[in-house]
Amino acid sequence: MVLENFVAFEGIDGAGTTTQIDLLKARPDAGRFFLTAEPTDGPTGRFLRAMLGGDLTLDPRTAAYLFAADRAEHLWGADGIAARCARGNIAVSDRYLFSSLAYQSVTCGDELPRALNAPFPLPELLFFFAIDPRTALERVHGRGKTELYETLDFQTATAARYERVIAEYEGTAQGEGMKVVRIDAAQSKEHVAKIISRELANLPILKT
Repeated sequence: MVLENFVAFEGIDGAGTTTQIDLLKARPDAGRFFLTAEPTDGPTGRFLRAMLGGDLTLDPRTAAYLFAADRAEHLWGADGIAARCARGNIAVSDRYLFSSLAYQSVTCGDELPRALNAPFPLPELLFFFAIDPRTALERVHGRGKTELYETLDFQTATAARYERVIAEYEGTAQGEGMKVVRIDAAQSKEHVAKIISRELANLPILKT
């Protein structure tokens, strides 16, 4: 199932997804968008951010359950993604279920993340930011602070899993109704923003 008016940005750390969310905030029509991210700013999301920052340690399976719980509230909460889309906003999330299928599969295998994320709808439009892990980590290190998963070995493994996951949805029955746009995220942020703007302009809601 696809959730109309929902857009997701996906890619490894340093791919530039958050930068593009920030650029959307500066658009003249920014009021039409619900710009958000996972983990969220809610209680579960804050707990997960503490884990990512190294402030606490969780079993990988526990983390997988918590990411799914945070996503469920993000999607179906009173002022969440589904409610915003129904009101005519374009919801754009920096990360969604594909992140769990890539990241959590590195630490606890494929089966649990797939089961936990099976109930969630697909976005109408998915931007996959593809980038070499070394280039991405150079960007990460440039901001002066790294998180739990931000090592070359982990990001290389995650990048490979992302490619596999995206391929499973791209042009297949599993991803029916969802458009996948692959982006060379090593390009300038301005060039990437133009690609995103062009694709967003094709959403039916922006044509009305």
